[in-house]
Amino acid sequence: MKILFLILLSFYGVAMSQNPKRPSYYKSDPALSNMLQKIVIDLGLDKDFDVGEDGIEQISLAVIDLNEKKPSLGGVNIGNFIYPASVYKMYVAAEVLNQISQGRYSLDSMLVVKSPNDVDKSKEIISDPRPLLRSGDTVSVNYLLDLMITRSDNSAANCLIDLAKRENLDALIHQNKWDGSEVTRKFLSRKYEDPGYEKIRGTETCALHAVEFMYLIYENKLVNPWVSMQMKSYLARQLDNTKFSLGLPENTMFYHKTGWFSFWTHDVGIVDDGEVRYIVACFLPLREEFALAKFQVLSERIHQLIRKRHAK
Repeated sequence: MKILFLILLSFYGVAMSQNPKRPSYYKSDPALSNMLQKIVIDLGLDKDFDVGEDGIEQISLAVIDLNEKKPSLGGVNIGNFIYPASVYKMYVAAEVLNQISQGRYSLDSMLVVKSPNDVDKSKEIISDPRPLLRSGDTVSVNYLLDLMITRSDNSAANCLIDLAKRENLDALIHQNKWDGSEVTRKFLSRKYEDPGYEKIRGTETCALHAVEFMYLIYENKLVNPWVSMQMKSYLARQLDNTKFSLGLPENTMFYHKTGWFSFWTHDVGIVDDGEVRYIVACFLPLREEFALAKFQVLSERIHQLIRKRHAK
């Protein structure tokens, strides 16, 4: 029994390592972390992954169980900062909506797409009929937001990063104590970056910050209720359902943002099947062709875990 206790304690230490100060609206749950750690071990995701020139990386996974009076947080390497790929577009959307709510411009304001922001050569979602953005196109802020979130359009993201300004994006990050998750880069080659950003570190985030971001949306407290509800609207229309969505039961609502690039495959969102609700952030340092099968089983196991915790 003593050995078992030490093993579980070790699991908890790994799961909650690098955990910044957390808000009081949820509690840490060692039992939840231990169960998530077991799932990660079973799937062979509890290891160091070689991500090429970026060295060695590890999974960052966090879950907030929303089915209790005080939500419970568990995870594995929740404070591990990792390249988020397109997931960080959700931070961009939040600040754009924040500025709209302040009256700086509106969803209907028109923008002209300018090079070198028009980087996309193909669509992330082939079935989406909307054309690729090209320099000279005039489109609304609402159109860009929808493209950026639902189709994960890089050109739209670049335009909106210019609109919101990176210093403002980071101010929102710091206001919520998500230090380390600053938006440092646009989605283009460094040689086309704005002056002062050519050699800046790459953008990173962690599962802890991502689930806290989604929790504020869930509670209508991300900036204000209007911003939160607009975020839910965009996230609900996500067109990429090839990752965590794969293992969810039919008719489950998943408000989420995905991301993938090279060695990284990620999904972050709010799950609601009508009976149980939870928030999940999973950052996998694994190529998409290998990650998708893992995501399906991971999703099934996590969903079953949450339902079992609250079975009547």
